[in-house]
Amino acid sequence: MSFVTFVSGRYLRTRQKRAFISLITVLSIAGVTVGVMALIVVIAVMAGFESDLKSRIMGIRPHLVLTKKQGDFTGYNQILAKIKPVDGIETASAYITTQVVIRTTTRAAGAVLKGIDAVQGKSVSARMDNSRLVTRTASKEPPKGNDHLPGIILGKELAANLGVIRGDTVYLILPRGMLSPAGHIPAMIKFQVADLFESGMYEFDGRLAFIDLKQAQKILRMPASVSGIEIRLRDMEKVKEISDTIERLVDGNYTIENWKQMNRNLFSALRLEKTVMFIILALIVLVAAFNIAGSLVMMVMEKRKDIAILKAMGATARSIGRIFVIKGLMIGLVGTVLGTSAGLVLCTLLKRYSFIHLPADVYYISTLPVNMKTSDVILIALCALIICFAATLYPARQAAGIDPVEAIRHG
Repeated sequence: MSFVTFVSGRYLRTRQKRAFISLITVLSIAGVTVGVMALIVVIAVMAGFESDLKSRIMGIRPHLVLTKKQGDFTGYNQILAKIKPVDGIETASAYITTQVVIRTTTRAAGAVLKGIDAVQGKSVSARMDNSRLVTRTASKEPPKGNDHLPGIILGKELAANLGVIRGDTVYLILPRGMLSPAGHIPAMIKFQVADLFESGMYEFDGRLAFIDLKQAQKILRMPASVSGIEIRLRDMEKVKEISDTIERLVDGNYTIENWKQMNRNLFSALRLEKTVMFIILALIVLVAAFNIAGSLVMMVMEKRKDIAILKAMGATARSIGRIFVIKGLMIGLVGTVLGTSAGLVLCTLLKRYSFIHLPADVYYISTLPVNMKTSDVILIALCALIICFAATLYPARQAAGIDPVEAIRHG
């Protein structure tokens, strides 16, 4: 053990003559502990919220969307044949989307109608069973009851607004209708509610409706074209590499948009909120750092004669300064270790037992989501230590500048 470390440890363990200095040291450790613990818990909860929100959004929205810049998107089967073999793509299918009005005998609601390829097996929408979208457009027999109607899947909130359940009949009112002597008449088509889906996001559950792609092409009079191609990836974080690969396979008439671009505003707001919360809670550690600085300044004043004797024995000004820097870092290290441990324990308890419950009718989640990231914990601990280190610089400089002759003369 070096001379500097030995003296720093002795100063930290020795009971000061003034109990007030010891109290400030304890409060400094407690402040760092509380600050680090609060930072870890809050950042873990916000990371869990972001992860949960991302999983819900990506459960409905695709990871990549391929659209045509100009004109109708025809020849989509050839494009699908090119991109499906790309490594990392889980599913790829064509879709059609349009605005419609869905009505029953007593109610009506606006919705976003989406035609998806139900024959492809696994849908690009992971939170619903698209196998229930069975069309009977090829049937030559006249319909007999609702069993021969094409199926539609509604969001849970949309179905609640319409007052329908599985098996009920709804009418789709499309803007593309027909011309008559009375003018333009919107088309009205009868569908059977095949299933309901719930994503946990009101924006989706209250607006989205799904039908089979072929049925959508028929009612929208788009037999050979679609709105675009949706792509889901095995690893959603590899969108940049895979989108670059797809761009090389198709010509310049197509545009590729990934999930980060489609949800840029939402995730940017979440990152900004996380950063602001980090800065605000870091002020707790900063207050504790002021306590560390205050206790070191008073210790320097109390130990003036000891410092003078050490300098007279050959200790350099740099060594004297390092004594108080190391002591301040020891206080910060103890507080950081205690705060990190307490934060990790609290996050583990929150994740395992979920003892904090939220009203499900107000929030889309019923318990606090927790996602502890090693990088966040390390960053918080390093920031706490850096703040504590900065708080020791002024007292260390004051101690290093003490004149041994004057200190011994005036006691």
